Amino acid sequence: MKNKLSRRKFLQSSVIAGTAAVIPGCAATSVIQQKQESGITLNTNPLKIGLMTYLLGRDWNIETIIKNCTETGFQSVELRTTHAHGVEVTLTPSQRADVKKRFIDSPLETISLASAFQYHSPDQAELKKNIEGTKEYILLARDVGATGIRVFPNAFPNGADREKTMEQIGKALAEVGSYANSYGIEIRVCVHGQGTNSVAVIKKIIDYSQSPYVYVNWNCDASDTEGEGLAYHFNSVKDLIKGVHMHDLHDPSYPYRQLFKLLSDSGYSGYCNAEVGRVSCEPVEFMKCYRGLFLALQNAI
Repeated sequence: MKNKLSRRKFLQSSVIAGTAAVIPGCAATSVIQQKQESGITLNTNPLKIGLMTYLLGRDWNIETIIKNCTETGFQSVELRTTHAHGVEVTLTPSQRADVKKRFIDSPLETISLASAFQYHSPDQAELKKNIEGTKEYILLARDVGATGIRVFPNAFPNGADREKTMEQIGKALAEVGSYANSYGIEIRVCVHGQGTNSVAVIKKIIDYSQSPYVYVNWNCDASDTEGEGLAYHFNSVKDLIKGVHMHDLHDPSYPYRQLFKLLSDSGYSGYCNAEVGRVSCEPVEFMKCYRGLFLALQNAI
């Protein structure tokens, strides 16, 4: 049939598209020109992609993280605590300096850290432990050259007053946010947890903090589209978003294309970090495919 590509032409076009997705310069420019000549307008300024090591990458050391991200065109990494990379508060000053240098000397643009600290517990001793632990982690972030850390509320405790819990979380965030800002570190609150995985809840918590130093880590949760819809929830916090966690980009139930446009239109300059666990092929190949879909959803390839 006339409208069918030959196998050779198909392979040629696939190679060109793949090359443009990974290699800057002449090859990418050539592909852009071809697309424009065919009447397709390409997005030449797509959002930036990073890797969150919570699932994919949890068993990689720093060398492997840098190698795999570089090979696949990922521009940043968010290092989740307790993983094989070993970037933890137990590192000595010299070890921290070494971590910082290794990432500065790599092709990666920046790094961030993901903690497990949370501030919803009604146990005041537990709350204080999490606040003080966060402050230690902030110093680690400063020492290794990270731009920010992820924290979260994880639940509304059974029987606890929801408003008082949100106020408590907000006040804790105000304390760690101010501390972090003094060291040039951002506090990013993930839209996460049981009952707290709601943009409206996170916004209210941040309102309770009354702090200009507490930000949102958008988590691509199913609740984002409920009620008034994605655009409404996004617009309610768009000026606070400093981090994004993406999951299965092929999942049709989440409007990733719409989210990426909202982020782009808002002037978001941070990273969209892949937090994915179900990898059915070799990890590097998966990352290449994931990045390709990320760019395609932005009409960038």
